[in-house]
Amino acid sequence: MISYLRSQQILKKAPIKIGDEIINSENSLNRVLSLNIFSKHNYPAANNAAFDGFAINSRDTKFLNKKSPQKFKIIGSMIAGTKPIKKMIKKFETVEIMTGGIVPKGFDTIIPIEQIVFYPNKDNPKYIIVDKKVNKHQHVRFLGSDYKKNDVIIKKGVVIHSNHILALKTLGIKKIKVKKKPNILFFSTGNEISNSENIPAWKVRNSNGPYIKSLNENFLFNFINGGILRDNHSLIFKNQIKKMIRSKIDIIITSGAISAGKFDFIPNIIKTFKLSNYFKGVEIKPGKPVIFAKIRGKHKVLFGLPGNPISTAACYRFFVNPYLLNILGVEPEKPIKAVLKNNYIKKKHMTHFVKAKLNTSSSGALQLEALKGQDSFKIKPFAQSNIWAVFPAGRQKFKKGDIIDCFFPNYLNTI
Repeated sequence: MISYLRSQQILKKAPIKIGDEIINSENSLNRVLSLNIFSKHNYPAANNAAFDGFAINSRDTKFLNKKSPQKFKIIGSMIAGTKPIKKMIKKFETVEIMTGGIVPKGFDTIIPIEQIVFYPNKDNPKYIIVDKKVNKHQHVRFLGSDYKKNDVIIKKGVVIHSNHILALKTLGIKKIKVKKKPNILFFSTGNEISNSENIPAWKVRNSNGPYIKSLNENFLFNFINGGILRDNHSLIFKNQIKKMIRSKIDIIITSGAISAGKFDFIPNIIKTFKLSNYFKGVEIKPGKPVIFAKIRGKHKVLFGLPGNPISTAACYRFFVNPYLLNILGVEPEKPIKAVLKNNYIKKKHMTHFVKAKLNTSSSGALQLEALKGQDSFKIKPFAQSNIWAVFPAGRQKFKKGDIIDCFFPNYLNTI
C-alpha cells in the first residue's frame, strides 16, 4: 500500500494524449482551451460615451464660470450604433450623445444629461449652457482601454466559463481550439447491483453510475455507461479492455470488485495486461483499495474504484479528477482554506477525505465543520455536505481553529 502523495506522483507520470478539436466559442462551456486566444480587435473599437449627455471640446470651457457662462449650439444627435458625425466642429458647438455612441472628432469630453441646462428651454432646445470649466476626457471610454489588438483574452489550459464566453463573443471570436473530452467507459460490478427501484433487502440500487454521469459536464468528460458486470463476468471485462485498446475509449472506470474477496476479479484481470504504471491500495479513507493502471505502449488507463458509493465519490474526486486535469493541460486545483470548527482525529499515516459543511462566520471567515457519520456506507452526511475536507497524512489530531484544505464535490477548484 502506498501513500496518497505517492499515488498522485504516479498519476502525473502516466499521462495519456488527448487530441484537440475546433468548436464554436458559444458552445465551449467547461471545455479546456488548447491555445492562447488573442484579441483580433481593439475594444472599445473607438472612443465612446460612458453616459447619456452632450459632447463638447473641453478647451472651449477654459474660461467659463457662473459669472461668465457660454451657450453651446446643438448641431446633432449621436446614438449607439450609428456612424459618428463627420463635419468640422466650430467653437462652442455640441452634439447630443447616448451611452455607447462614438465621440465625433473635435469633441473630447462628455457632460452627463443630469447636469445639462437647455436654452431656450428643455422642450425646444437649441443650445446648452455651460458655466464652469469641464475637464478633458470626462466620461469617455477610450479605444482599446479594455482590450488592445493582440492582447491575450484567455490563456491555454483554462477551463472556459460563461464569463469567458461573454468576452469571446464580444470580441468576435467565433471558433476556438479546445481539448477533446476524454471518453470514459464506466462499469458497476456485482450480483447485488440492480437498476430497479423496488428491490429486496439483498440487492443494492445502482447509484455510482448515475453519480459519475452527473459530473460529466462540470468535470470535462464524455460518460459511456457500460452497464453492470456480474460476479461471473471476468472474461467479459477482459474483452472490454481489449476493445478499449482498439477504440476511442480513453479511460475505463469500474466500481466494486477490487478488494480481496472471492469475486473481486478486477485486479487479476487488469494484471493480465502489460502495464507501464500501476498501483493498488492507497493509505486513504474512504477508498483504500483504489486501483490505477496504464496499458503499456497505449494511451489507455483504468481506474478501479471501491463499490461503496461514498468511496466511489471520494476516489473519483481525488484520483480520477486530478488525472483528467493533468492530461487536459489544466493547472492543478488549489484548495479552499477554511477554519475547522470541531476537533477531528484519525490514524496518523492515513489521508482522510471527510464529508463536511462549509459556511461563513459573522465576521466573514470561512468555517468548516467535519460532519458526524464518516463511515463510508453512510449517505446522509454526504447529502448534507457541500465540501470535501482533506485531512493529510502525518498528523493524528486536528483541533478547532486549524486551517484545512477543501474541495468542491461537484465543481472544479479552478479559476
